[in-house]
Amino acid sequence: MEVAEVLPEFADAFAFEEFNRMQREALPGLLESDENVVASAPTASGKTALAELAICKALADGGTALFIAPLRALTNEKEDDWDRFEELDYSVYVVTGERDLNPRRARRADILVMTPEKLDSATRKHDSRRYDFVTDIDVCVIDEVHLLDADRRGSVLEVTISRLRRLCDPRVVALSATMPNVDDVAAWLDAPDETTFEFGDEYRPVELNAGVKTYTHGDNAFADKYRRLYRAIDLAEPHLREDGQSLVFVSSRQDTVQAAKKARDEIAERDVPMGVRGEYEFHTDLKERLDNDTLYHSVLDGVAFHHAGLSKNDRDLVEEWFKEGHIELLFSTSTLAWGVNLPARCVVIRDTKIHDPLEGEVDMSPLDVLQMLGRAGRPGYDDIGYGWVVCDGSDADKYRRLLRDGKEIESRLAETLETHLNAEIAMGTITDLEDVMDWLETTFYYVRGQSKPEEYDFPNLRQRVRDCLEQLVGRGFVEMDPETLSIEATPRGVLASKYYLRLATAVTFAELCDRAGEDGETLAADDILEAVATAEEFDSVSARQSERDAINAVLVGRETDDLEAGQRKVLAILRGAADGSTPTELSSDAWVIRRNATRLISALGAFLDRLAGPHEANLARRVEARIENGVAEDAVGLTAIDGVGPGRASKLSSEGLSTPGDIVDAGLDGLISADLSEGVAERVYEGAQSLPAIEIDWGEFPETVATGENEVCEVTIRNVGEPARAGIRVTVNGVEMTSTSSYLRDEDTVPVGVFGADAEELEYTVSIVFPEEPLLPIRERRTVDVV
Repeated sequence: MEVAEVLPEFADAFAFEEFNRMQREALPGLLESDENVVASAPTASGKTALAELAICKALADGGTALFIAPLRALTNEKEDDWDRFEELDYSVYVVTGERDLNPRRARRADILVMTPEKLDSATRKHDSRRYDFVTDIDVCVIDEVHLLDADRRGSVLEVTISRLRRLCDPRVVALSATMPNVDDVAAWLDAPDETTFEFGDEYRPVELNAGVKTYTHGDNAFADKYRRLYRAIDLAEPHLREDGQSLVFVSSRQDTVQAAKKARDEIAERDVPMGVRGEYEFHTDLKERLDNDTLYHSVLDGVAFHHAGLSKNDRDLVEEWFKEGHIELLFSTSTLAWGVNLPARCVVIRDTKIHDPLEGEVDMSPLDVLQMLGRAGRPGYDDIGYGWVVCDGSDADKYRRLLRDGKEIESRLAETLETHLNAEIAMGTITDLEDVMDWLETTFYYVRGQSKPEEYDFPNLRQRVRDCLEQLVGRGFVEMDPETLSIEATPRGVLASKYYLRLATAVTFAELCDRAGEDGETLAADDILEAVATAEEFDSVSARQSERDAINAVLVGRETDDLEAGQRKVLAILRGAADGSTPTELSSDAWVIRRNATRLISALGAFLDRLAGPHEANLARRVEARIENGVAEDAVGLTAIDGVGPGRASKLSSEGLSTPGDIVDAGLDGLISADLSEGVAERVYEGAQSLPAIEIDWGEFPETVATGENEVCEVTIRNVGEPARAGIRVTVNGVEMTSTSSYLRDEDTVPVGVFGADAEELEYTVSIVFPEEPLLPIRERRTVDVV
């Protein structure tokens, strides 16, 4: 059955001309019905085409499609793959946390691509103008719905789909690798029998022979990696000798590189023939085409590595050359298993444990294991594919059971029920206990609880919900009326939901806000950093022995004895980032930790703005900017200027231009003298002028006051720059007299009482900050003698 026969107007949207057997059987359910669809099929059997069929139907009906990709890296691949839709005049728009959202483009998109986490965040804010596009979805395609069983991420997908269905009730098309309990997923999504498809292994294009191989475990983890590598090469070698390709999955980006280097030497030692060595024409322009020099040397011998840290050019070339057979042995991280269809005759999982910067060493998900092994077997080339799990003998039976019985998909909602319940209450969708029960009935958790009531403690569900609500009330996230039992979110609960925080972290942030308000205590940057370093999001971070000296060197002279080793590591990385000098020993985890920390500091800034004050929020914004840019405290305000990044900020600061005000005062000639080109100088000067600029007029402020007398004066704050929200604080001898927050367009006046107190001298300080900008506070002082 040809695509052009079935969908003539969308024929060019597909990467093939003819549907396979599995796709043909699913066609009627996808194209001739509006019912929800659940399809379970082996890896590499062509499930992506089912997603595209559902999307085509929605587009033909004038609707909008949403595609939920399991990983952020795959959203970008879909954007590239679906250029085919763009060529048919349908727009594809990817919405991720890494990109600045363009709401106008999102509203006009025909196909939206998101991760579960981004969709969760967007649906929580669906009533804002920025995210209202999520309420206008006609079909929602869930790629790899068995992600429901993943730690933490599974519950996010579950509650988000339930929420989306309540918001706009789109048609749902859920696709999955083979899973034993596909009927439970169908029951959750209300997919009838006629649109629930369970395609077994007979639909695999190539038969799979999967098994477990053990290695001798030693005391040295580094040596164990090489024991497993040699075991993997042993398994791949027979296939390489027969011109068959092998794909080896390892735990980290760095491991892909190191394993490829070692494998090149080992293959040469074993004299394994690699066809590419004789392809001199292929070698000719190889060096010019690749960005990564190490990769170039590997590819010369038919060996390569693939991970998300490579440039897109290099990833694309590795995938192309693997498909063409130039690369015969490829080392990759798990991302490749979920994304590009790169089958190999032999697939080996070398590492069943992975190091997560935020979780420490964890077992690889069973879903990942099955997904990886599913890549074994090249359609059109092999009659059988070989997949092997290499593990310690103590784990062998666990993986044999997984390969024999598969993995039932369970709900993970119970593990994070409190967090997700708080989010629903914060959105106003839940107002009492009965609402909670109604909400739960829309979840996969409820379906699995009915299937396995004892394992899910289903008979006690209502009591569990009551306990959960009481915990939310006790921790300050929810208020409950004792008479009506109605519930609503507190500011703490709303902020925790809006900023996607774990509840323990929200408690820590709220306590810091309380502390800032007690007795006028002033927060310091160290308080911000420590609150983030001790956040629950970083609870599983561990410090390796090899990192301890570097951590101690960064934290020398600072009181950190009450922090755990992992917390000290996070703190050291954040301090190093703020100073622009992260030690190389900490660099492997620094990017992930820094990225998560800036999100948390931004959230903490919102807590401080709401619960403490604009001065405290401005401090958090400056700390965030320092970690993002690695600039000194006195130059951080320069990063508020469009076009000024870390390098330019440091350069300008070294020339004595440390603030946007200095930039304006210097003028174009001064910036050119500071070695900026004329064009750059113009942009920087204009950027500095687009920020607020403050003048303080003390008016008739006295120099002396008699003991026992008092006088009320007015100080005028003028904004001669762009309007912005500002916080104004007046203190006398360090004690706060008044604090206000306003949108400062032109000028504002604040009353200042001058009282003849017992002190000999009164020092008045007026301080102005902008909580949403990393600008340094503007402070002026006047001294009054008491006579």
